[in-house]
Amino acid sequence: MNYSPTTQIMSENPTQASSSHTPAAPPPLPPPLSRYESQKRRDWNTFGQYLRNQRPPVSLPHCNFNHVLEFLRYLDQFGKTKVHLHGCVFFGQPDPPGPCTCPLRQAWGSLDALIGRLRAAYEEHGGSPETNPFGNGAIRVYLREVKECQGKARGILYKKKKKKRGSGQPVRVNHGQYQHRDGVIKNQKMPAA
Repeated sequence: MNYSPTTQIMSENPTQASSSHTPAAPPPLPPPLSRYESQKRRDWNTFGQYLRNQRPPVSLPHCNFNHVLEFLRYLDQFGKTKVHLHGCVFFGQPDPPGPCTCPLRQAWGSLDALIGRLRAAYEEHGGSPETNPFGNGAIRVYLREVKECQGKARGILYKKKKKKRGSGQPVRVNHGQYQHRDGVIKNQKMPAA
């Protein structure tokens, strides 16, 4: 039998060998993922599963914007947002007084957020921004159409969010004049930051 020197030392005096060898502490666990990161991972896995279930299966490098559009349409069957059809008596009413047979769809805001997460995940998994199918113009057009269609059908006006100004500091209008958040223009010097 062949014994290495360490095996021989350990077999001769097991208490000494074990006392000089302290077990290493387990590596620290990574911090828990944020809600956004967890959702992004779930969405990425779901999209990957969708591609694998296609006949024939589609590999990620062969995925294009058409696969993404099909995926978004596929998700509609799991939606929870009532979207009234043109012939429905509740079309255009934000709070319909009764039930109807119109379909449930994915809300455009959910689809928009999903595309944002998948777009980021694609690049995190080595995809190029130039070839990112989630950033394709056709996807933006589709989302805009869904937004307009759902807005009309549900009687909801979607407005663009105004960009927030800095930290509440007055904004310079003309030389020596500053407009404060309340809209009042005053002749004064800009306060020091």
